[in-house]
Amino acid sequence: MTAPMRQSPTAVDEVTITKEAKRILRRLCEKEAFLAIANDLERAIVMKETTDGPPARIAVVDRPIAEAFVLKDWICCTKPGRVATYHVTQAGRSALKRMISEEQAKKNGFAEAQAPFSAQHKVWGEKTITGVDEQKAQKVRCNLAESPLALLARRKDKNGQPFLSPDLVAAGERLREDFELAQMGPRVTQNWDRFLTGGERGGYNPNAGGGSYNARDRVAEALRDLGPGLGDVVLRCCCYLEGMETAEKRMGWSARSGKIVLRIALQRLRMHYDAQGESSKMIG
Repeated sequence: MTAPMRQSPTAVDEVTITKEAKRILRRLCEKEAFLAIANDLERAIVMKETTDGPPARIAVVDRPIAEAFVLKDWICCTKPGRVATYHVTQAGRSALKRMISEEQAKKNGFAEAQAPFSAQHKVWGEKTITGVDEQKAQKVRCNLAESPLALLARRKDKNGQPFLSPDLVAAGERLREDFELAQMGPRVTQNWDRFLTGGERGGYNPNAGGGSYNARDRVAEALRDLGPGLGDVVLRCCCYLEGMETAEKRMGWSARSGKIVLRIALQRLRMHYDAQGESSKMIG
């Protein structure tokens, strides 16, 4: 065996495996995504191929969790070696869909029929988002296997260049990774909707239980740095995975203006990470 995964029982409990699976498998379901791990590392990295430059890191997971995924046949080794790569299997995709469906059922979510051909490669999820006027929370259905950033990154501007450069996409993915890590834990009390325009931005509690304290602090600091408007659009599109058209309607913006604001917000977000020297730092 040249693959570095150890095919042995893991002590990780099923609750933790399921919780991490919702985060990692949905990233592996994205186009051109794969998991990589080296023999001497205790953490695996989820990477994503980019059109220009090397693959971008979009998530990190502990090695025992990744080994549990292998034992459950949710991922399989496609390139063994000193640094082995793994891709999600059909069993992994099915498991993720089942987890999401069960989670929605517990929340009394709605069920919606899907077109058999357009839906077979999608991982549908549901986000509850408070409107700008904070009058009523609404549920938004989105394809978790395709983020708005990935769609915009494939578009070209008038000069034929990608609308979002790789460094801007990396900044958005960094925020999303922190956001997802912040949701981990037995209980999450942080209300990110407070950071939306009209919310109580001063209501953030750094001592809230559950999740990753460091990740929550990083997300909160980034949103505060961006401020109202820019913080709204990155929270909705990068973290909630809300589509551009939906975000424009919720924020009362004119059609096709949201992507321009999003690009400006990502430029500011990249500057925020650059100032802290965290552009390429591993999540901790």
